[in-house]
Amino acid sequence: MQIGLPKEIKDQEFRVGLTPASVKTLCQAGHAVVVETGAGAGAGFSDEDYVKAGATLVSDPAVAWAQSMVVKVKEPQLSEYEYFREDLLLFTYLHLAAERPLTEALIDRGVTAIAYETVTTPDGKLPLLTPMSIIAGRLSVQFGARYLERQQGGRGVLLGGVPGVPAGQVTILGGGVVGTEAARIAVGMGARVQILDINADRLAYLETLFGSRVELLYSSPAEIERVVPQADLLIGAVLVPGRKAPTLVSRQLVAQMQPGSVIIDVAVDQGGCIETLRPTSHSHPTYVEAGVVHFGVPNMPGATPWTATLALNNSTLPYVLKLASHGRDALTMDTALRQGLNVADRAIVHPAVHEVFPDLSDCPTPALAPN
Repeated sequence: MQIGLPKEIKDQEFRVGLTPASVKTLCQAGHAVVVETGAGAGAGFSDEDYVKAGATLVSDPAVAWAQSMVVKVKEPQLSEYEYFREDLLLFTYLHLAAERPLTEALIDRGVTAIAYETVTTPDGKLPLLTPMSIIAGRLSVQFGARYLERQQGGRGVLLGGVPGVPAGQVTILGGGVVGTEAARIAVGMGARVQILDINADRLAYLETLFGSRVELLYSSPAEIERVVPQADLLIGAVLVPGRKAPTLVSRQLVAQMQPGSVIIDVAVDQGGCIETLRPTSHSHPTYVEAGVVHFGVPNMPGATPWTATLALNNSTLPYVLKLASHGRDALTMDTALRQGLNVADRAIVHPAVHEVFPDLSDCPTPALAPN
């Protein structure tokens, strides 16, 4: 198969969909890879690295997009919609529940779109979302500690505190991968940490990880209303695969937080769970509302592109190989990959996305045949 690797154009997105090592594996398997010049530079991979791996370099992104399958990291941006076409197989993060224009464009142009974030194994795991969730969870506390600094607009709280002065309070909504990794870093910094979750079994598991170092609370509206005003750093870590995240923290509740407190919502690319939080960018990462610093960068792992690209490729390459070797037949061969299919045959085919946009599709069963 002919595989295209365009350069990411989202603001300060330095990750790349395929490493040179992944390209070499694909080429050795008999596939051809076309790489846009500079695609890997931000992650530390030169054009020469890709040539040595067997890729063909092109300077025009349209040529990379013209291949049978395109592998990316982030959802296509508006200027890339012009490359959509009926015989295109697109494999990337999509987060369509928060992207109606992108969803409409994929349907209108007949793209077969497979989303990393909804590839789901039979045991319910999300193998292509997990590595980025780990990184985002850890980064959320690093960024939070930074924006709590007075020079960054925060209230001047040191998360770890010092002898005689209380440590900062980190409150995490959601005890999944993101929340667990955020707690791990926050505990390491010496902060006081709370995790709220609606799954009692998950809370019990988290106790085996953290013991008494983390306060584990059952999430309810009343409990959220009690703890949020006390948080120095509030982290949204709620995930509903394929769906928009529910709003757990209202605008009125945000207004009760201390001025200079910080909110980071890792689920902002799925709509976020905090009413006042909107997407920002690495160039302009924060804004202040109700006196609280809001950080809503949806491609947070893009800040550590070398680590993130390697971690992502470790997980995505086996699926890329299957798609390259078998086309759409791979979706019938691999049930986890089939769960990643969001749009096909000019229709939404993922039930969770269909729930968000019922007016866009009758959610039919696609005709899974090779392209």
